[in-house]
Amino acid sequence: MPVKIRLQRHGKKGKPFYWIVAADARSKRDGKYLEKLGTYNPNTNPAIIDINIDNTVNWLQNGAQPTDTARAILSYKGVMMKKHLLGGVAKGAFSEEEAEKKFTAWMEEKGKLVAKKEDGLVREKEKEKAEALKAEKEANEKRALAAVEAETAEAEAVETAEGETVAAETEAAPVAEGEVAEATTEETPPAEEASSEPEAAVDEAVAATEETPAEAEAAVEEVKEAAVAAVEEAVEEVKEEAVPEVEAVVEEVKEDVAEVAEEPAAEKDSEEAATEEE
Repeated sequence: MPVKIRLQRHGKKGKPFYWIVAADARSKRDGKYLEKLGTYNPNTNPAIIDINIDNTVNWLQNGAQPTDTARAILSYKGVMMKKHLLGGVAKGAFSEEEAEKKFTAWMEEKGKLVAKKEDGLVREKEKEKAEALKAEKEANEKRALAAVEAETAEAEAVETAEGETVAAETEAAPVAEGEVAEATTEETPPAEEASSEPEAAVDEAVAATEETPAEAEAAVEEVKEAAVAAVEEAVEEVKEEAVPEVEAVVEEVKEDVAEVAEEPAAEKDSEEAATEEE
């Protein structure tokens, strides 16, 4: 009966797991087997292989033929090497102890190579992790820089808008001042009119004094009160805009009124003196 050392598939879809078995060559791949020799897990890097070396060597010595994949696995784990050494012992090329020493040395060398490969894989994984971290850091810095640039652009836009507003206000200020000056100039004539009115009243009072002393005194008092009231009204109206001019006019009017009031009194005294003489 021909015997094959082959792989028998187990595991779920997408994650296979194999048994290394010695089975009849005529049986199905996943059918009955004669002996389970080990396991093979290709889902890790490096792959995990667990095999019974002595039993596998016995099957090979008895004529079992491994498949190509199974031969590669057996060679990787030193099964084929031990079978070769035991063949040398059978031919008398060297003793069994020497064969065992050679096999042990070969296994140690193989272990070093596997450890080196594992270290290389670890370093490569760490390198990939460091590169990913560096790329993420650069991306974060770019995002932060873009945010800062956006804030700077926004601040510049705000400053530009404020500058334009200030410039517009500065341009509008002289125009407003000119309008205020024009309004002040237009409003000052009433003060002159108000000042002319008391002068006219004073002239009327002077004319009235020529008629009779008593009537002149009454007229002077009335004119004086009217003039003072008119002056006060004019002062109130233009106090905020032409205070100095109004005050000057008021002073002049008061002086004129005082002079007018003094003239009737002097005439009265002169008339009384003339009457007494007669």
